[in-house]
Amino acid sequence: MPCVISSPSTDSGKTTLSLLISCWAFSKGIKIQTFKVGPDYLDQQQLSAIGQPICRNLDIFLSGEEWVQRNFFKYSLKYEFSLIEGAMGLFDGLGATTYSSTANVAKLLNIPIIFIVNARGQVASLLAKVRGFRDFDNRLSIKGIIFNNVNSDRHIKLIREVFKDEDIEILGFLPSDSKITVNKANLGLISPFDSDRNIDVDYFASFAEKNLDVVSLCKFLKSPAKTILNISSSKNFKIDKRKPIAIAEDKIFHFQYPETKEFLNEIGIPLISWSIFNNEEIPKEASSLIIPGGFPEKYANHISDSKKSLNSLREFRKKGFIYAECGGMMILGDTIKDEQGKNHKMSGILPFKSKKSRLSVGYRYIKGLKDTPLIKQNQSIRGHEFHYWEVESSSSEYDLKKIEHLNQLSSPWEIKSWETEFKNEGWADKKLHASWIHLHLPSCPEAAKNFVDATQADFSKNC
Repeated sequence: MPCVISSPSTDSGKTTLSLLISCWAFSKGIKIQTFKVGPDYLDQQQLSAIGQPICRNLDIFLSGEEWVQRNFFKYSLKYEFSLIEGAMGLFDGLGATTYSSTANVAKLLNIPIIFIVNARGQVASLLAKVRGFRDFDNRLSIKGIIFNNVNSDRHIKLIREVFKDEDIEILGFLPSDSKITVNKANLGLISPFDSDRNIDVDYFASFAEKNLDVVSLCKFLKSPAKTILNISSSKNFKIDKRKPIAIAEDKIFHFQYPETKEFLNEIGIPLISWSIFNNEEIPKEASSLIIPGGFPEKYANHISDSKKSLNSLREFRKKGFIYAECGGMMILGDTIKDEQGKNHKMSGILPFKSKKSRLSVGYRYIKGLKDTPLIKQNQSIRGHEFHYWEVESSSSEYDLKKIEHLNQLSSPWEIKSWETEFKNEGWADKKLHASWIHLHLPSCPEAAKNFVDATQADFSKNC
């Protein structure tokens, strides 16, 4: 049975361990299907960048229990091995609850936990910590443990002595090593698109072989025998194949779930790549455009100089449907102020400026304020938010009579987190939706239907 790799807290080594196991399997010619708990994009990209099958997200809050179960079994059954990388600490979920936590996913799928613990400066205290997590919820099963930052034979001997009477299998001791340290930035790990240092698969594989009990680990990587059929939703949509969707996808914009493109392909919508980084025009045959999240603030000067792309985006606004999430929304505004305080001109489609702010992160409850391309009035869906930038109005600089479409724009929805009240957010009209919120469209039937209907609409009368 496969396992969930979890830990007491963030930065304990979950991603490093997941990469070590994946690289070791790759070196042996073994395909391993990886999953990531939560809405994370960057861990998922790292695990997808080493020649193994695409890592997939399992998020109970965003997708619901049935979808998580179906997606896990659908993809894990394709390969001999599979594993799940947890998020944060084992029990950390929505707000102060354990809902949508790694523990929640482990119980839903009825699979054991392999714990990785930072052992630096600890021996007996490690036992207290592990017992606390093990005994907190007796419906969970912590079957194995790996200790991180163990740098001497003496440290190993003392830990083994402390855990000799525990019914938990010790599966390895990882010494500190800068070569297996995954680079980080303010949103978490550095994306493989932005990193100058690729993962050395051979080194990771050798490190795993030397420091992990890979033979014993294998019994916790075997894919399950259970089958849950995935039911196609293609019969619910009428698709005009003459209306392709262009998707911005390059080293600037790459925060998207693989299931989104798979879903659109499955229902028959042609997809075309568009690169702002390469200063490309939006393909003329595209009738809709997706601009996912990414790091436009890092490339603000480059985007500003990409005149062909920005002019193409302004022209596309007159005729097609645009869906933009987070960083994708930022280039629809007037300017982006980079971390050095310099303003860079964007498309100017929406009347706001973007600037650095405090971190805004977490799950969001969403309620529709009006009928839009993504949500209908009073519909309720779920999403997540993760950014350091904020927008401030610059509408005073616009002549609203000259830019008629601005009069139709307003917030499509109101959003709230676990501990806050609802507030209006985003921009929308009949052929545009732009917001800080990330959605998982394939597992949200309401939003998916609204989105697909918008891609099939005829906006020629509005041109």
